[in-house]
Amino acid sequence: MKKITVPDILKMKEAGQKVPVLTAYTYSMARAIDSAGIPVILVGDSVGMVEAGYDTTLPVTMEEMVYHTRSVVRGRTNALVVSDMPFSSYQVSVTKAKKNAARLVKEGGAEAVKLEGGKSRIETVRAIVDMDLPVMGHIGLTPQSVHRMGGYRVQGRTRTEAEVFMEDAIALQDAGVFSIVLEGIPAALAGEITAALDIPTIGIGAGPHCDGQVLVVNDMLGLASDLKPPKFVKRYADLRAVITKAVGEFIREVEEGEFPDKEHSY
Repeated sequence: MKKITVPDILKMKEAGQKVPVLTAYTYSMARAIDSAGIPVILVGDSVGMVEAGYDTTLPVTMEEMVYHTRSVVRGRTNALVVSDMPFSSYQVSVTKAKKNAARLVKEGGAEAVKLEGGKSRIETVRAIVDMDLPVMGHIGLTPQSVHRMGGYRVQGRTRTEAEVFMEDAIALQDAGVFSIVLEGIPAALAGEITAALDIPTIGIGAGPHCDGQVLVVNDMLGLASDLKPPKFVKRYADLRAVITKAVGEFIREVEEGEFPDKEHSY
């Protein structure tokens, strides 16, 4: 496989090729999914919920995002690495946004950054793009806006909301983003937005008509299989059960003196 770049992702849309995306937060997970051939790894601020146990993504800091991005970058060989800009890292001012985007690239090693919001973020997007840093947009259900939305609710159900999201998507494309995440919106609306854009759309809970799909890797691997996943999550494995079984066997062998045996001793 060759190293994936931003122009490669744009060419995938032109060729009608779907774009698979997964999140990763650690060196070992990045190695695993990169070796499987994933073209894009998103270091999501979802790390706060699935790895740190926060109720929302809001507490995640720049320091945490730089750390996790750096870990993922060391573990991947071919995938394009996109890093989330956490809450308050870009909303406060354009100047702060530019500095923080630069940190994710310079200190974290990211090759692109992602930020949430539509027309209200256009000035910020343009400023980062003008630094020659690729930007991925994100509209629809934007987790950093959870308090305004009153929870994690599907967005864009009304015609008015749908028109706003279409305007947001076109404005983001005009501002220079190379792709847009569409989260938690009706499939038909996602299809309309995808058809209207020259850049790829990456869906999560947005139906089958997007140019690509992203899932949180912990969700799709069943690492929290004791929790009910969102409707849009398909579990491709139940690693929690595998881990529980393996740990149980380890406990038994240690207690019964079976481990370590001669094979595992010097």
